[in-house]
Amino acid sequence: MSPRRSYDQYCSAARALDAVGDRWTLLIVRELLAGPRRYTDLHADLPGVSTDVLASRLKDMERDGLTTRRRMPPPGAVYVYELTGRGRELLPVLQVLGEWGAPLLAERRATDAVRAHWFALPLLRALEGFGEGVVQVRLDEGEFYVRAGAGEGPVYGEGPAPSAPDARLALDTETCMLLGRGDLTLAEAIRTHRVAVSGEGPLAKALREP
Repeated sequence: MSPRRSYDQYCSAARALDAVGDRWTLLIVRELLAGPRRYTDLHADLPGVSTDVLASRLKDMERDGLTTRRRMPPPGAVYVYELTGRGRELLPVLQVLGEWGAPLLAERRATDAVRAHWFALPLLRALEGFGEGVVQVRLDEGEFYVRAGAGEGPVYGEGPAPSAPDARLALDTETCMLLGRGDLTLAEAIRTHRVAVSGEGPLAKALREP
């Protein structure tokens, strides 16, 4: 295991960056907010990271108390990585960082990779105040679900939700980007029909009647 690199500054921001300031670390946290992930799944959803760098970052994160590694019971019997409580506390950090960086998404470059679930965290922030529940989301790039008001456990996941969602949203990528930047509120997007809401539960009704 590589020795810890440090700014050697008695400052909370510097100490935080000692733990999460390395390239790829926060993006690994982003992926693990969806719950336990296998190494191969992480590598597939972090295009551009080398196998050596990913393995090194995961070891560093485990050493720093951000993640744990455990073996799944049979028939899976594979190792997965998951966030600790300390690692999960980085959710609002990633959301604020994503909000700050959203204006930089004005134009998608030809070399940019994209995964539908990368829009989960900004959308989760846009859902604040509408209530709790599972929201299934359909974008041009694919589907994912988010857990609005989630306590413990994963805050989002790829594909269909494991159980019937409390509400369904359909929107395009441009609208999702506007929501993430704060240029458009979710209530405005629903009112102007940029977001279609379906479902009969309390959360769906709250979204339709902001």
